[in-house]
Amino acid sequence: MIRRGVHWLTVSWLCALLLAACTNGDNRAAGLPPAPAPTPAAYPPVTLPKDEAPHQDLTEWWYYTGHLAAEDGRRWGFELVVFQVLRGPLAPVYLSHFAVTDRQRGVFRYDERGSQGAQAQPAEGFALDVGGWAMQGRLGRDHLSASMGEYGVDLALSTDRPPVLHDGGLVTFGPAGDSYYYSRTRMDIMGTIDDHGERIPVRGLAWCDRQWGNFLVLGGGWDWFSLQLEDGSDLMLNLIRDNAGTTQLAYGTYVDSSGEFRHLRGDQFEVTPTGQWTSPRTGATYPMGWRAQVREPALDLTIRPVLESQEVDARRSTSMVYWEGANDVVGTRDGRPIRGQGYVELTGYFTP
Repeated sequence: MIRRGVHWLTVSWLCALLLAACTNGDNRAAGLPPAPAPTPAAYPPVTLPKDEAPHQDLTEWWYYTGHLAAEDGRRWGFELVVFQVLRGPLAPVYLSHFAVTDRQRGVFRYDERGSQGAQAQPAEGFALDVGGWAMQGRLGRDHLSASMGEYGVDLALSTDRPPVLHDGGLVTFGPAGDSYYYSRTRMDIMGTIDDHGERIPVRGLAWCDRQWGNFLVLGGGWDWFSLQLEDGSDLMLNLIRDNAGTTQLAYGTYVDSSGEFRHLRGDQFEVTPTGQWTSPRTGATYPMGWRAQVREPALDLTIRPVLESQEVDARRSTSMVYWEGANDVVGTRDGRPIRGQGYVELTGYFTP
């Protein structure tokens, strides 16, 4: 079944980027030619590990977020993403974001890098490197490494769950094109984090999103939630707004503790902001804190940001400003207490 919608949190961001600039091997901006119009096509099903590797499509990404913990109780959140951009005869452009939320110090740090040129791939799986930030993997056994300033990560990720194929693994948004989309919503982490010169062993949980296709999608913005609950279940919710700020599409995916997943329609859940925060840097005002209620299973969850200041100002490279950060989750399932953790992404709240 094909769903009208997509993980728009990165789609619109990428479209603005692709129409504006690309980055070459020495990090200097160069113009991109106009993107060709997406064309209809017949699509084969997702096939792994083949589809873990880069494709010959307009837009593609490998997107990881996660939560890390040391034995002494210290905790961090992280984001590492690589985007691949293909335009006409140009060599592929790769762009990467890396961010760390330091709960102990109450700080959020991020950086970005770019490169251009095809990257050799293994016989199975994928391997990417953007300015020394690297990710590689095969069938749910992945490795991530990146560093910036006072922070760095070197992480091994693993899961035995099957990937979550959102509505069969293919989403569509009409004339803008179609996109493959799957997630690995619960990956165990073992590795290290470098924090101000100290290398610390950590464990944790990661969430991976994979998307690719010949699509170009523009929209007003979105509020996207990826939640990992202590009972082993996972939840993704997405609310997409038009340029006037009206929600045009709401959908989600629930994954039970065995890895079975099912689609949630917009009338099967509700997300209500409980507060707001105005960025002192950009002046953008974001919803901050939420109540998420799902009809089946009966979930009533409070989502609380670890820090309010988890905003990414990427105007230098993408002309975009967005909020993406770690959150704590408390609430009930069928009336019984439950806890968890998550990541939230918010776009469309900054006005130039």
